[in-house]
Amino acid sequence: MVTPSNALADIWRTIGGDSAALARVSLTGAEPAQPSSFKTGTIAQATIAASALAASEVDRVRNGRAQKVAVDMRHAAAEFVSERLYTIDGKPPAWAWDKIAGTYQTGDGRWVRLHTNFPHHRDGILDMLGVPYDREQVAAALKRWTAQDYEDEVARRGLVGTMMRSPAEWAAHLQGAAVAALPLMEIVKIADAPVQALPPGARPLSGVRVLDLTRVLAGPVCGRTLAAHGADVLRVTGPHLPDIPGLDVETGRGKLSAHIDLRGAEGKATLAGLLKSADIFVQGYRPGGIAERGFSPEQVAEVRPGIVYVSLCAWSHVGPWARRRGFDSLVQTATGINRAEAEVAGVDKPVELPCQALDHGAGYLMAAGAMMALKRRAEIGGSWLVRVSLAQVGHWLTGLGRVPDGQKAAKIDRGAVQDLLVDLPSTFGTMSVMSHAGRLSETPPQWDRPSVALGTHAAAWPMA
Repeated sequence: MVTPSNALADIWRTIGGDSAALARVSLTGAEPAQPSSFKTGTIAQATIAASALAASEVDRVRNGRAQKVAVDMRHAAAEFVSERLYTIDGKPPAWAWDKIAGTYQTGDGRWVRLHTNFPHHRDGILDMLGVPYDREQVAAALKRWTAQDYEDEVARRGLVGTMMRSPAEWAAHLQGAAVAALPLMEIVKIADAPVQALPPGARPLSGVRVLDLTRVLAGPVCGRTLAAHGADVLRVTGPHLPDIPGLDVETGRGKLSAHIDLRGAEGKATLAGLLKSADIFVQGYRPGGIAERGFSPEQVAEVRPGIVYVSLCAWSHVGPWARRRGFDSLVQTATGINRAEAEVAGVDKPVELPCQALDHGAGYLMAAGAMMALKRRAEIGGSWLVRVSLAQVGHWLTGLGRVPDGQKAAKIDRGAVQDLLVDLPSTFGTMSVMSHAGRLSETPPQWDRPSVALGTHAAAWPMA
């Protein structure tokens, strides 16, 4: 049986941590933490603990102190639904999934999922199906498709959608086999660079500069975590790009936010200027998208020797789906997770996990990898690439085992976690949000900057 301690130790080995550091970690609580047959509490506790322990290791290298780390499973599981629990001035956020997003049955009796929260993805699906923006007409149109034909055409058009598979079908799929052959994540040296020791700082990441070019959830969670340990995180997005304000507000804690249009030379030059004094570069756009703008890992390492480049994708960097777009819900559907949950629930339609576990888990793993790569830079030099994918996180989650009667656990709601919420200022009003579950003994995580609207700040680093 895989315990949370086992899961943490697996992550820690994967990212090159010293096993002796695990003795400083205290994990409390037990499954089931959420209504699921999968160990969503374990993945929450282990990934958050890995990020907190990585922060303590950076702090040990730069400040000489070995902080203790504590993570409670109840708290970690609640943080995995943080975007569903927060309020502004006592009111929940006014955002929801797009009205045609979700699951549908195709003409061959199989199920498919649409992800249409971004307008260009929605419009592409409607054009493909030849129907107006109406859920009933979308459902009727999909009855004229087989699930496989739908998935193939979605991919051909560069849209986002998948068919539901069983775990066995995914294991037999070429992309499933490619993912199964990979480790949970990777930290790879991509260029030589001199040792760059971090000066003493009040917090683990004080003075560390992070460029956060991510959207939706996993990447922003990574940046939010780095900000909680003291980093200067600058969220960068294009003024023309669609967004999901409810997610941006919640994951924007502790960050600066600037607009840069990378379609033109001026915007590229602005980002390159910021990059020259950055420590960490995080990107989560479609595979190849940032590279097309001149900011591939190798290009970034040339501009900024010693950079830690963190890259997120849906399906991993290898296999026939390596360049496909994807989101947490789609990965759950394609890889058999929804089918496995449905079988336990005794229903014939997809059953989602009670949280975006792949997104959140990937976000904390990205943060952990970024900090451990920063530690390597301080000890042996080099420029480093941290690779994480939602599919690899999903494969790891399914390997943790199942929770008997786990679906009977209570759903997490605000009333049950009032003791874990904190009030923070924002430009939108007072936010009541989930506190960070990764506790450090001497530098408790906190967000020093208020959440702001995208593009609020100038594209510049704060004055030292």
